[in-house]
Amino acid sequence: MAIQHAESAEGLREKVKSGGLVLVDYGAEWCAPCRNLTPILEDLSREYDGAVSIVKVDCDELPELAAEAGVMGMPTVVVYKGGQPVEKLVGLSPKPVYTGVISRYLN
Repeated sequence: MAIQHAESAEGLREKVKSGGLVLVDYGAEWCAPCRNLTPILEDLSREYDGAVSIVKVDCDELPELAAEAGVMGMPTVVVYKGGQPVEKLVGLSPKPVYTGVISRYLN
């Protein structure tokens, strides 16, 4: 499943409430670490095809979502399971960190 881009606050809320495992990447176009995270998320999207949804939120376009998630730095990846946030990763991490988090909540 390809990475999705949040078009609206309501759309993201519905996706998160879907009950599955959802990784939401809060970032911005001008943020270099955010751009470096994109290939990692693309790899994860291919590897966990259908098992994990990945959604990107542009904090400049949807600042209310960033505020709701308590984003204080970018990138911030919030992991939702069953509609609830279960983990928050702030800053760019290596791919094994993200696969470890997915593995922890996918089971």
